[in-house]
Amino acid sequence: MDGIVTDVAVGVKRGSDELLSGSVLSSPNSNMSSMVVTANGNDSKKFKGEDKMDGAPSRVLHIRKLPGEVTETEVIALGLPFGKVTNILMLKGKNQAFLELATEEAAITMVNYYSAVTPHLRNQPIYIQYSNHKELKTDNTLNQRAQAVLQAVTAVQTANTPLSGTAVSESAVTPAQSPVLRIIIDNMYYPVTLDVLHQIFSKFGAVLKIITFTKNNQFQALLQYGDPVNAQQAKLALDGQNIYNACCTLRIDFSKLVNLNVKYNNDKSRDYTRPDLPSGDGQPALDPAIAAAFAKETSLLGLPVAAVPGALSPLAIPNAAAAAAAAAAGRVGMPGVSAGGNTVLLVSNLNEEMVTPQSLFTLFGVYGDVQRVKILYNKKDSALIQMADGNQSQLAMNHLNGQKMYGKIIRVTLSKHQTVQLPREGLDDQGLTKDFGNSPLHRFKKPGSKNFQNIFPPSATLHLSNIPPSVAEEDLRTLFANTGGTVKAFKFFQDHKMALLQMATVEEAIQALIDLHNYNLGENHHLRVSFSKSTI
Repeated sequence: MDGIVTDVAVGVKRGSDELLSGSVLSSPNSNMSSMVVTANGNDSKKFKGEDKMDGAPSRVLHIRKLPGEVTETEVIALGLPFGKVTNILMLKGKNQAFLELATEEAAITMVNYYSAVTPHLRNQPIYIQYSNHKELKTDNTLNQRAQAVLQAVTAVQTANTPLSGTAVSESAVTPAQSPVLRIIIDNMYYPVTLDVLHQIFSKFGAVLKIITFTKNNQFQALLQYGDPVNAQQAKLALDGQNIYNACCTLRIDFSKLVNLNVKYNNDKSRDYTRPDLPSGDGQPALDPAIAAAFAKETSLLGLPVAAVPGALSPLAIPNAAAAAAAAAAGRVGMPGVSAGGNTVLLVSNLNEEMVTPQSLFTLFGVYGDVQRVKILYNKKDSALIQMADGNQSQLAMNHLNGQKMYGKIIRVTLSKHQTVQLPREGLDDQGLTKDFGNSPLHRFKKPGSKNFQNIFPPSATLHLSNIPPSVAEEDLRTLFANTGGTVKAFKFFQDHKMALLQMATVEEAIQALIDLHNYNLGENHHLRVSFSKSTI
């Protein structure tokens, strides 16, 4: 059957393949590679929408359980941090979509990332898996809106260096400027990290080096591309844009420098061409053999070293950073991310036997200054938590939704409440409501505090600080083992005031942080515990 069938609805029952509205699909399993499937997107009898979760990798991804009102731009934004998105097909009636990436490697990175961090759109979890189809060929007349959105987003991505290493098209070349940009961030109400900058600027080509610093009380960065053309296009597209709604405005100029000299790979500076550089802060550099392997692998993938899980950090694209990058690259406004925003979170599926306002204060306090906590009187597996601002509530939700606390997977969503009410004077509510407004334990009270730069997703490795000289490694190992977990590894920093300690699982590390943050180690030293992006 060589010709294209155009006027018949063909229902092919082939394993668990999908039939797509008005689309030509080439599938490796089909001997009819040029067949049009004209099943209507709303016709559930013809549409077989269940791909196998463990299917073979494909650059076409099948996305399910989308919220009804979600837009093409939001779906495309899910894929942007991982590589170029080449096609999209929305099945509105089915709450499903198909997203095609330029390469299978990009799709594999995306699926691996989202299997560790559940993706959310409009505060709803969604599901991403490989499609049975290897290519998405859509009928553009039926898919015009999606194609228009894709073109708009791709326009800001055009400078992405192709994997084959060919040069950017000559038409894009303008008089050469420096390949180094100087970036200043105005209205920085929300922390912007080196990884966030890397995510955003990678949309315009391979970022080779980044150095961040504070000058005149402003967060600034120098960022070097391989080609001045990429720098030019990034400046044109991003100068004056906000990373988040109404804050963190990018001000971009060409630097007088044409090459950056990076000595260390850490939170402040990175040379993506040299993964072997030391971190310079007492943390071990990557093992040279591993570094070489990653360098080889990443040059094949066309990915920055940091985006390969395990290279510089377990997940160098924390959820918030991925969302921020997608937002900036795709011009997608991040719902709820503004300095105002909704400050109250609803946390459900808590272990009601174990949970207390204090334990919620300690865990959520990693991502913002918790003002009030109320465990619901009639539904003790749920609680309302009021953060200091909308950015902090968004950050806490991004990082803690789906994590395990006291053996149960907790759900975190934005609440419709504006504040958490305290009980009336003299009313005993069994200690279910607590006001932490004046707590001395808030991590983010000081503007520009270093803590803003050290916000990471929950991880098995914990960063300990404020350790007195008399406390030895054995003391800390024993202390953390007593929280019910297994201490896998431990490493003091050079000055012995700080250390990294690795538990067996993320859940054990969460438990240890809840139990031991602010623990009195004697000599007027209270232990500070936070999640680390390093591994030992």
